[in-house]
This record gives sequence, structure tokens and C-alpha cells, in this order.
Amino acid sequence: MSIIVQKFGGTSVENAERVFNVAKIITNTYSNNNKVVVVVSAQGKTTDNLISQALEINNNPSKRELDVLLSTGEQMSVAILSMAIEKLGFPVVSLLGWQAGFKTNNNYGNAQIENLDSNRILSELNKKNIVIVAGFQGIDKFNNITTFGRGGSDTSAVALAAKLKSDICKIYTDVDGVYDLDPKENTKAKKISKINYDKMLNLAKSGAKVLNINSIKLAKKYNVKIEVLSSLKNIPGTIVF
Repeated sequence: MSIIVQKFGGTSVENAERVFNVAKIITNTYSNNNKVVVVVSAQGKTTDNLISQALEINNNPSKRELDVLLSTGEQMSVAILSMAIEKLGFPVVSLLGWQAGFKTNNNYGNAQIENLDSNRILSELNKKNIVIVAGFQGIDKFNNITTFGRGGSDTSAVALAAKLKSDICKIYTDVDGVYDLDPKENTKAKKISKINYDKMLNLAKSGAKVLNINSIKLAKKYNVKIEVLSSLKNIPGTIVF
């Protein structure tokens, strides 16, 4: 039985219809005799909205308190997605970053993972549960909530795939793979079927927003194979290796 790590971005879960679409992708994977660990981002523009609300109150909030606030977006997502999976009749449990074992430094807003204790996740998998993990967050040595910066859920997913020795880390987004040009701005953009870590890193550094830079570095370090694919189209994506 394989362990599959799946990550879904904010646009993939931005409304009820898309949440149930994601729930079906997850449960289909589970039904194919896989153990499934899912990382999910905050819905839609939730993080931007939370930042706006914070700045209405204090135009210079402490980074610690901002992390406490921003982490709530993913908390909403994991609960809502888990409820959808329950509705479909499958066993599921949601975990916040700290419950999933993410230990970080205290660089609020851009925290680095220092340790990942997978015991709770493995325990839940052994109970036959689908595990839904809040991306983008962990706790420091004093149990303060930390976040990993924009795109940090990608890093959460790759870290879990490395720790769990997953066969593949599937990153679902609103595009169906990695393109040589931005497909939203250039109709001549061509999808890349396979790309190595170094080339993917160069694309990310040049402004491509498909994968978080830290997640690519982590994938290369631990040799985690990634597939970037669409949550809205049932077609192969781009393999990053």
C-alpha cells in the first residue's frame, strides 16, 4: 500500500463545488488502496483578506500575532474539506501544522522547518484515516504558531512526502502543469512534461509561481518526485524530478 501526498491550493478549494471536487479526487485515490495524506491551503483570497483585516486594526502588527491570524485560513480549509470527505462516507481526520508534527524556528512569517515528527500522521494512517493537514504552518520550540511564507503549503507537502517516503507528491493547482511561458498571458505557451529540479528552480526564481522555491530546494535535497497538475482537469501534469 503506497503513501500518496496530495496538496491543493487555495483556488482548488475556494467554494463548495470545488471542495467537493477535491474531496472526490482524494477519496478516489484512497479507494485505489493508497494511504493518503493531504495538505491544503487557505481558501481563495482568505490570506489576503486576513492581512487586510489586520492592517485595518494595526498598520504595523507584530509578526507573531500576524502568524496567529494567518494560520486560521488553513484551519478553516482542513475542517471544511474533512467535512466534505465525511459526507462522501470516508474516514478522515484534520490536523493543524503542530498536530502534524511541524517544528520550526521562530522566524515568524518565513519560518524554516527544523524537525517533522510523523508519529501522529502514521498513527492516523494505521487507523485507515485519510489525513488532512493544514499547510504553511508549524510551531517553534516555545509552542508559538509560525508560518512559512507565501506558497508555504508546497513546502509542507514536500516535507511530508520526504518524511513519509511517499512515492510521489502531487501538487494540484489551477493550471495543468508547468509551462515554458505564463499560459494565462501567452497563448503560445507550451506545457513541459518533465523538468528537473534545477530548471524548475530557475523558472521559480525568474517569477514562475507554480511551485514555491523552498519546496523545490527541499524536493531536490530529499529526491522527492513532484507532479504539478490541475485539480479541475483529469489529465497528466508535469513531473519535477
